[in-house]
Amino acid sequence: MKRIDWETLDWNRLDERERAAVLQRPVQAVSDAVRGGVAAIFEAVAADGDAALSAYTRQFDGVMLEKFEVDAVEFDAAIGQVPADVQSAICEAASRIEAFHRAGIAAPYALETAPGLRCERVQRPITRVGLYVPAGSAPLPSTALMLTIPARLAGCIEIILCTPPRKDGTADPAVLLAARQAPGVRVFKLGGAQAIAAMALGTSSVPRCDKLFGPGNGWVDEAKRQALQRPGGIAIDMPAGPSEVLVIADAGADAAFVASDLLSQAEHGPDSQVLLVSDSDALLDAVALEVDAQLARLPRAAIATQALSASRLVLVRDIAQAIEVSDAYAPEHLILAVRDPRAWLDRVHNAGSIFLGDWTPEALGDYCSGSNHVLPTGGAARAWSGLSVASFQKAITVQDASRIGIASAGPCAATLAHAEGLQAHARAVELRLERAA
Repeated sequence: MKRIDWETLDWNRLDERERAAVLQRPVQAVSDAVRGGVAAIFEAVAADGDAALSAYTRQFDGVMLEKFEVDAVEFDAAIGQVPADVQSAICEAASRIEAFHRAGIAAPYALETAPGLRCERVQRPITRVGLYVPAGSAPLPSTALMLTIPARLAGCIEIILCTPPRKDGTADPAVLLAARQAPGVRVFKLGGAQAIAAMALGTSSVPRCDKLFGPGNGWVDEAKRQALQRPGGIAIDMPAGPSEVLVIADAGADAAFVASDLLSQAEHGPDSQVLLVSDSDALLDAVALEVDAQLARLPRAAIATQALSASRLVLVRDIAQAIEVSDAYAPEHLILAVRDPRAWLDRVHNAGSIFLGDWTPEALGDYCSGSNHVLPTGGAARAWSGLSVASFQKAITVQDASRIGIASAGPCAATLAHAEGLQAHARAVELRLERAA
């Protein structure tokens, strides 16, 4: 008996309103409900600092902490608590993540744009960054790797990492081991919106950060938005809420593979969303049956079932139309489970990360392919990119004009300044032109 009552939706029989409903994220329906709660948390942390953090930690995490920061003793103890195979996997993943991100470091450049006028673009690290590693339904040492490694490569002076405490008052040991990939990182046992508020506002214990990074649930995502919008607010990496995947599969796709990819996202949390888009009715039916079969053996079946209740099976005319649907949704993860997937790659415009073919599960990118798994969600992939070293840096432009340079480019600047009615701008140039003559 089917456990998930999935209806196949024929895209070409839906009107515009119905199509919009298919692509609606479930988390959007609760954003109004969490907005007020997040605002209250910010106000409490702003007013009471560490005392508010202690109260929220007791309320939401069920633990009373004497201090939030992880000390050297807890770091050292974590090593012995992580199984040897997990330690080895963390190190292996870290090496690939570092290699991929190091290769993508933007190089400074300089160009003489006119005789005697040199323009440059130089890179500088963001001084203090705040990283959030969630652990609501499961600890995520992989996220610690994805955040700390590019921050270290960028040269950030201070790296602050917040992660929720366990019931015994300690941080997850695997997360701590992963965090140590960035020597000197400071880890605080704080979770949820209160962790974001602490890093955004600063308290006696937690330094105020210049930019916030990391994924989370709807509360964390809303907290990052409010941090950005507050007077004197700080920067954020991107909207990064509940996880999501859209799979485009043709008749030749392996139904078991596709089902496993859908479930790998569904088990993240009850507010995750998965979509399967195909031009094959038979494939959609086969995947639905496989999802039920695999779900029955899944330890996190209850969580996955909740996520699947907001998921969709969509029938389209052909793969070209499937890509149109995907671009409209702008998924965090896009799997092209089609024949010759690379031939379709250039047609995709909106996605956080793309996985090509039957042998590239999204889970590979989650852990150890080398690319970053902190990606834009909620449709933000239309304009945002996943994390890279550049996310942790500022690009500063430099101009250097000589007497020859002002003579070369100055008349152009003066003309445009007069055209805009900005006479002081024009005069600043013309004074130098007169002296240079």
